Amino acid sequence: MKCESCVTGSLPTQHEGGCVKSSSSSSSSSERVLEMKVVVQRVASASVEVEGRTVSAIGPGLLVLVGIHDLDSHSDADYICRKVLNMRLFPNDKSGKTWDQNVMQKNYEVLLVSQFTLYGILKGNKPDFHVAMPPDKAKSLYASLVQTFQTTYRSDAVRDGVFGAMMKVNLVNDGPVTMQLESPQSSSNTKDGVEAESTMNGK
Repeated sequence: MKCESCVTGSLPTQHEGGCVKSSSSSSSSSERVLEMKVVVQRVASASVEVEGRTVSAIGPGLLVLVGIHDLDSHSDADYICRKVLNMRLFPNDKSGKTWDQNVMQKNYEVLLVSQFTLYGILKGNKPDFHVAMPPDKAKSLYASLVQTFQTTYRSDAVRDGVFGAMMKVNLVNDGPVTMQLESPQSSSNTKDGVEAESTMNGK
């Protein structure tokens, strides 16, 4: 019987627990690697509180919960930014079309919140987060993602929470509309790809 990690594809190599992959499978560069993952919610308003203080707030727009996988790169961040900003989740008031305009066309706002628990894997009843990028690495990539959103759209229209803090996220979901998005798997976010890139850079 396959263990939960094998079923979800969360471990790229052989591991303990009596579940062993074949040698051809463990050496293949085509193994499934989880991508950068976001949950996008269309909101009438949203805000983030830290220690009882509101640190960010938006009106109509998008609340984006961001999960960063251990092997994600800037290419994943660029893809997520491009897709989120162009998702047609809003109605066109002039034409009457329901799914017709993106957040930029509506001149709405975006609130980004880092959420490593999107990569939680239940082992029994306890969640495990070993496939999420460690905080020291994720903080830099998350900051780059926020900057990419601000540069691509408008800096004053993109806000974020406090990375690594215990936050209270308040929102009014409009619809409700909730979408899940993942960056496409590529060689840049596989172990083989990371090793090849490091070799090319002389690391």
